[in-house]
Amino acid sequence: MSTLRVRPYTRTGGRTRSATTLAIETIVTTNERAARDALTSTAEHRVISDLCRNPHSVAEVAATLRLPLGVVRVLLADMSDMSLINVHEDRAIDEKGRPSLELMERVLMGLRRI
Repeated sequence: MSTLRVRPYTRTGGRTRSATTLAIETIVTTNERAARDALTSTAEHRVISDLCRNPHSVAEVAATLRLPLGVVRVLLADMSDMSLINVHEDRAIDEKGRPSLELMERVLMGLRRI
């Protein structure tokens, strides 16, 4: 029995970008509306909703679903636009749009653990 594979970008209608830009470290969580709108969301949205009942970063969602980061960013941005998830503001970026020292230290510590 063969398994049909769907190309990742067909999940986003071929889009690689969205109006909302999400950094890879941005944390997302499912909200109450996602459960109520289960019939109007796609299969991908339902999987992400289940996963994000606990906070996950954009990168973690992509890794868990084994989808390209660009695809997951578009899916999450769509879900945010439909108010199906909460996007937690990233406090790790300074007023000039650069990563904060705290974020860079956390990344460095994580790299050292690898």
